[in-house]
Amino acid sequence: MEEKDLPAVLAIERASFPNPWHESTFRGEIQNRSISFPWVIVHESDNQVVGYVIFWKIGEEVQINNIAIHPNYRRRGLGEWLLRKVISKVKKDGAQFITLEVRQSNLAAQALYSKLGFKLVGRRRFYYSNPIEDALVMMLDLGS
Repeated sequence: MEEKDLPAVLAIERASFPNPWHESTFRGEIQNRSISFPWVIVHESDNQVVGYVIFWKIGEEVQINNIAIHPNYRRRGLGEWLLRKVISKVKKDGAQFITLEVRQSNLAAQALYSKLGFKLVGRRRFYYSNPIEDALVMMLDLGS
């Protein structure tokens, strides 16, 4: 992800989440390359950004902070492909586990994370706003 990708990323963010990140948050992630890894997926035929992921890697720990695919490109396996790329890279770089939070109502995302081996490890009560909702904490153990 680069500054030039922000208009497309922000459009995907607004289309994907009821409480979207601000542009300044994305800019901060782009500028914090010591621990932050903001990636985009670019559609080959029209050279458009169609998805993104932002994750932090600190030592052996990885936290997926944000991931979204443009609504017009969902259900094509792009989210799974992107997560598999993240898992492969961080495992190669020595990560031992990956964590993330997901809305308890986001059953599609939970199914994808479970398919990739993530397990439910906790709950953060009232974590999300607009609407207020618990977050499920999921973890993928890369050590095995």
